[in-house]
Amino acid sequence: MAEFREFSFSGVDLQEIREVTNSKRVFSQNRFDKWFSYRGKTSKSDREFLQSLLKRYGYLFRTYSEDTLKAKFIIPILNRVDFFSEELQLSDFYHEKLAYRNEKFKLNGFCDFYVAGGLDIPEKPFFFIQEFKRTEGSNPEGQLIAELIAGLEINNSSYIRGAFIVGAIWNFVILWKEDDRYFYEVSNNFDSTDSEKLIEIYENLLFVKEEIFNLVTKERKEHIK
Repeated sequence: MAEFREFSFSGVDLQEIREVTNSKRVFSQNRFDKWFSYRGKTSKSDREFLQSLLKRYGYLFRTYSEDTLKAKFIIPILNRVDFFSEELQLSDFYHEKLAYRNEKFKLNGFCDFYVAGGLDIPEKPFFFIQEFKRTEGSNPEGQLIAELIAGLEINNSSYIRGAFIVGAIWNFVILWKEDDRYFYEVSNNFDSTDSEKLIEIYENLLFVKEEIFNLVTKERKEHIK
């Protein structure tokens, strides 16, 4: 019988988490076709906001600490997207705990950011963002994969989306499950210091918001029936 393993999101090793959870990266971009074709949705005021943010802080990315970059650049963008909906009982959460356990492994810890059902306490996870931490052994891809696996199982969904950030670079991720194995794809780099790429990042987030809102709305209608 295989040894039971427990992992903390903050210290997970990518190779180890892939071995224990039986997960594999797929080197393809096919599953991003629909996601990244969501373009032209940014309003004039959104563009002006993003350009202003980039002009003010873009050249300081290399010197900013993780918390400063998050507070001045990342959080304002996420607030602009606005994942909060009192009507749908949805919200975004920062540094909130998450845990999942099965007979083989346990995943737990605090997540940088995730969107979930619930207004005061996160209940059903839909989307995660993991930012790089400048600590030994830290790997944002491994941390995100662990969070996505936990989120997918808690949500009992067929796939789940996320992103990890290293400085100015964003990578988007889709993870899904086939039989008892997890697979995931990682997007090409999106450099947020490039004004057009920053708009694409923003529209990628808008797509996620629309998808989650539509999903929850559909579930509520079916529940009423």
